[in-house]
Amino acid sequence: MTITAPYGSWASPITPGILAAESGGLGRHGYGMALGDAIYYINSDPGDGGRETLLRWDGHATTDLTPGRYVRNAINEYGGGGWAVAQDDAGVWVVYSAWPGHDLRLIAPDGTDRLLAPGGALRYGSLSIDLAGRQVLAVREDHSGTGEAVNTVVLLSLDGANDGGGQVLASGADFYANPVLRVGDNMLAWVQWNHPNMPWDTTSLRVAPLDRPGDVTVVSEAVGVSTICPAWAPDGALLYLCDASGYWNFWRWDGAAAVALHDDPHDFTLAPWQPNPAPYCVIDADHIACTWLDDGWGKLAVLSRGDDGWALDEISLKGQDAASVTLTGNGHSACAVCGHTNRPAELVRLQFDDAAALAGVTPVPPTGQSFVLPPGFVSQAQAITFGGEYGQVHAWWYPPVNPDYRAPDGELPPVQVWSHGGPTAFASPAFRLDVQFWTTRGIGIVDVNYSGSDGYGRAFRERLKGNWGLADVADCAGVVAALAGMGLADGSRASIRGGSAGGFTTLAALVFTDAFAAGVSLYGVANLEMLATDTHKYESHYLDGLVAPYPDGRDVYWQRSPINHLDKLSCPMLLLQGADDHVVPPSQAYAIAQACESKGLPAELIVFEGEGHGFRKAESLIATESAALAFLGRVHGFTPAG
Repeated sequence: MTITAPYGSWASPITPGILAAESGGLGRHGYGMALGDAIYYINSDPGDGGRETLLRWDGHATTDLTPGRYVRNAINEYGGGGWAVAQDDAGVWVVYSAWPGHDLRLIAPDGTDRLLAPGGALRYGSLSIDLAGRQVLAVREDHSGTGEAVNTVVLLSLDGANDGGGQVLASGADFYANPVLRVGDNMLAWVQWNHPNMPWDTTSLRVAPLDRPGDVTVVSEAVGVSTICPAWAPDGALLYLCDASGYWNFWRWDGAAAVALHDDPHDFTLAPWQPNPAPYCVIDADHIACTWLDDGWGKLAVLSRGDDGWALDEISLKGQDAASVTLTGNGHSACAVCGHTNRPAELVRLQFDDAAALAGVTPVPPTGQSFVLPPGFVSQAQAITFGGEYGQVHAWWYPPVNPDYRAPDGELPPVQVWSHGGPTAFASPAFRLDVQFWTTRGIGIVDVNYSGSDGYGRAFRERLKGNWGLADVADCAGVVAALAGMGLADGSRASIRGGSAGGFTTLAALVFTDAFAAGVSLYGVANLEMLATDTHKYESHYLDGLVAPYPDGRDVYWQRSPINHLDKLSCPMLLLQGADDHVVPPSQAYAIAQACESKGLPAELIVFEGEGHGFRKAESLIATESAALAFLGRVHGFTPAG
């Protein structure tokens, strides 16, 4: 029997505890590597404090390669490329960064696990192993001095103690990523960039002989062009992604000249927040397995060289088609993380035959995930586009779905607007259990790819240049009006929720618009000037482009900072913060809560000890959703079931 009950009060099969338990799985790195007959990937366990461990699936069984250890790194604070695997006649070698000490460790084929390089003030990422030379390439971040950390590309011995942190190969730039070595002649390629750029702004792709690292050749370098993700092809050419056309497309450098392999109005990667392995698979000299975004939907294809140049042939995964795809690999085996619209993401192995055709798709059994949401409860993403003040806005609408309930006649559902972090990030249409947590209760979710979001080309990303706190806020407020105009949601019962940069958009929307009845900020930015002067190296000049150069544009920072305009706040807010956050310091959350209290404004603050920029512990995740549900129930006037 179907029960008639107000939106928001429906009983859901997803409890906060289930949501926390199921938040693990593939981990935050979201990629796997194929080696021989095995697949290697990171699995996270929120029940163990969010610990991430390296697993191997051999086609029959799954083995924990790092029991009792936490595989995680923190270069650029967000980490990336914190583990690597390679195989020779002796077996499989594994190098990984161990948290929290930042030590680099080596697992030999016989299973012994030893210190490869000391951590402490040194952090390592973007790892790759060269077994022929018995060495490891890494980006090293040195925090031992005063001022900013120093980033370099280093070479470490696979057989030595590496007490000094390795031999420096490239130095002088502010940041480095993806050092890769050409087998045979030891030619090194890497990406570097300097303040105030982020890697999606302006980068330089360079090569040099390993034995003469100062003998540098610049492959690609131009102001306003992002060149990223290099990989060597079997014929010795260097492949990479470059957005000179306005989109990240494939280019090829043969040692003399660089040419674009295609010209498609789509991005073939997302913004490289983490220096993870190249997001494609070089099958052979004439074929590249790759993914791209088509109006936000993930696609899989093989880019092939023929007599008339390179052509893109889309691949169907034969029942495994995905809303999002992340691909890594080398040779005829690849790994893809497939995000579906109606079920959790899965890791699959893709096998290509000698003609580079897809010959097999093998799912890797999920680890630690046992809850299955019945199909009748699943709300699938629906694409919403509308014309905003700064141009077209993209969003994913998830309507309330619960077969056990119906709303009273004439009632429209409350809606949460989700503003993603970054702000140079991307909201995917792939299934997320945290979305279903709300939709099964009768609360609609709209996940907005506002101006500045990733996945729609450089011009769309750069709509936020100088406009952070304006364009994103206008787009998030505009989506409420758009949904209300379409009769999909109750515009008078709209809330906004976001984390990090999305938390800033949330706070700014609450003080600068009247579109929302409430807001939930997770480790959000309240004071832009404080962020500009008290954040980590990677983002220390990020706001120069998003807001204005600092300190010359200090007045703009003051005008855009929500904490300076709390007199305009007229609705409740919930603030959730990690005590150990080094990206957005807890002082920001304390400041806005104290300011609200002094003015008698409604605000709740919860600070989680032992959490950083993003919550990992099961108890934190449970408390977050429980508090948010109770908070919205009070604001919107419904009683959550249970």
